Amino acid sequence: MKSIGIIGTTAIAVLLGVGAPAFACQDQQEKPKQEEHPAKPEQKPQEKQAHQPKQEPQPKPQQQRPQEQAKPQAEQKQQQEHAQQQARSQQDQQQKQQEQQRANSNQQQRANSQKQEQQIAKHQEDQQRQGQQQQQDRAANQSQQQARNQQQQRSEQQPRVQQTHMQSQQEQHRQEGEQRGVWQQHRAGNWQSEHRDWQQRGGYNGYRIPEDRYNGYFGSDHYFRIYSYPVVIVGGYPRFQYGGYWFSLADSWPEYWSNNWYDEDDVYINYSGDGYYLYNRRYPRDRIAISVYVD
Repeated sequence: MKSIGIIGTTAIAVLLGVGAPAFACQDQQEKPKQEEHPAKPEQKPQEKQAHQPKQEPQPKPQQQRPQEQAKPQAEQKQQQEHAQQQARSQQDQQQKQQEQQRANSNQQQRANSQKQEQQIAKHQEDQQRQGQQQQQDRAANQSQQQARNQQQQRSEQQPRVQQTHMQSQQEQHRQEGEQRGVWQQHRAGNWQSEHRDWQQRGGYNGYRIPEDRYNGYFGSDHYFRIYSYPVVIVGGYPRFQYGGYWFSLADSWPEYWSNNWYDEDDVYINYSGDGYYLYNRRYPRDRIAISVYVD
């Protein structure tokens, strides 16, 4: 047994002798690393306990009362309501801003539309004014041209008109002379004895003037002068036109009337129940029987 122990001791020594260089090489390789980060010396359990501060026993949390628990919930609710109010206020403000922007945009559009309408109306008015001016210019030119043409025609016709006027005057004087002779032929020598009214003549059988026409042109309020209207000689008797009808003397006229009473005296025609008569306003008591003709 003693020999076995020696052998074992020898074997252990051999192993240690062989393994020592190997451990020595490994220690040399790891030594620089250990020098870069020197490890703190381990403290013994007793030293660690000596350095650690004593921990005081913590008090147990006290249980909150129901009122204290409700208070944070109320504050949280108020904060939420306040945040909601702020959000609504911001939303309302944004909505108002959008409405204001739309209103401004609509107003700007209306202003632009009105401006365009005004420009169109002004353009149309200018065109209308220009057209009217052109029409006026054309009318003025036409009037001037017509005036020149008329002036030229008058210049050309003046000698002819003068000649015609002279002939007309001569013819008129001749006719007046003949008519004057006829008027004088029917002047009474004694009108009181020569005069005869329609009753004495057997009644009036000629044309009768309608009442509405008679009221508009005849009667004592409607007087005139014979030679202001056409006068002709028919069958040796003077015939004059008035009120759309022709009248011819059926009786002689008084000798005491003026020679040109038919040209200077105011006369009127009246219906006296038995026929039509010619009255002279200068001699209102006298009346001359006359006949009515239609063209």
